[in-house]
Amino acid sequence: MLQKIIPLLLLLAHLSACHPLDESRIPYDWQLPDDVPAPKTPDNNPMTAAKVALGRHIFYDTNLSANQQQACSSCHIQANAFAEPKTTSEGSTGEKHRRNASALINVAYNQTLTWAHDSITDIETLILLPLFGESPIEMGITGNEDQVLARFQTERYQAQFAEAFPGEPIDFAAIAKALACFVRSLTSFDSPFDRYVFAGDDSALSASAIRGMDLFFSEKLECDHCHGNFNFSESSTHENLTLNEKPFHNIGLYNLNNNGAYPASDNGLYDITLNPNDRGRFRAPTLRNIALTAPYMHDGSINTLEAVIDLYAAGGRTITEGENQGDGRKNPLKNAFIAGFDITDQEKQDLIAFLNALTDTTFITNPTFGAPDQSATSGQ
Repeated sequence: MLQKIIPLLLLLAHLSACHPLDESRIPYDWQLPDDVPAPKTPDNNPMTAAKVALGRHIFYDTNLSANQQQACSSCHIQANAFAEPKTTSEGSTGEKHRRNASALINVAYNQTLTWAHDSITDIETLILLPLFGESPIEMGITGNEDQVLARFQTERYQAQFAEAFPGEPIDFAAIAKALACFVRSLTSFDSPFDRYVFAGDDSALSASAIRGMDLFFSEKLECDHCHGNFNFSESSTHENLTLNEKPFHNIGLYNLNNNGAYPASDNGLYDITLNPNDRGRFRAPTLRNIALTAPYMHDGSINTLEAVIDLYAAGGRTITEGENQGDGRKNPLKNAFIAGFDITDQEKQDLIAFLNALTDTTFITNPTFGAPDQSATSGQ
């Protein structure tokens, strides 16, 4: 038997040397915990290690912005769980965005993308918005397409594109696909909560965090109605899920003129659907790594987790002065689960202890998610 196997192994080695393994076809290893399902991925952009590696380089490369002043990582910072500690983002030209930068945590599991758009369901489409959008300008590529693409014609970038997309041109479709693959790779499932619940480590959570977890999932607080399942977001999907829910919620953050209105600059889902009942409705983000992503809400208008809990305890936010004054508790379009609750100081501390236990320190320090040596693709 051995005499038959050795020639076969030599033949396979010879064929491998003559025809190197095509890494563009190697299935991607998600490296997920056993109890976590894999995300869904589009048929026209399957995950590969080569695409993820290319996308990572582009994500951190300021050459992607027209004036070379900004990269994707400028507004999505690893130390902040790929959010940023600003109320709202600024584009490469300094123009202010109306919304807080969403944290890129487990984005591969999102049923919908952005804070309030029910039709953007794939990351490839989403990425085109900051690249080409003009109101506000973010990366500023519109009108500068040739100039930007020319920066990715270095010898090393050419090699990476050829490996990730063999036989395809270096264009914005390939750039969007590579970025989408890198963003999908940003998975986070190693928090103290995960170790306690899924890995059986009884010491992973403090007594306070366990009490806070019980509160979080209790009927008293109802947090899990919008922030449930393994990803702590109702708007989640995965390879085993067939139900296509696209939930958006009004939490009583505003109530201008006591008629349910939000500031004219951002009425949430209503700006897309023009359905009056959608005023002030936004997608509930994941709460994973939530302690790292302040400020909170779609407009970054709440600075601390304590203040977020106060809003939900009150059943909405009351603003007593300024142009946005109004009693959010009485917003007629508010979600029925935002009814308010009583909470003691100790219970609030316990709840915050639990939310802090959703922090995955390996996620924010993982070098495979961090900035690469840009000289590897710049040709320097």
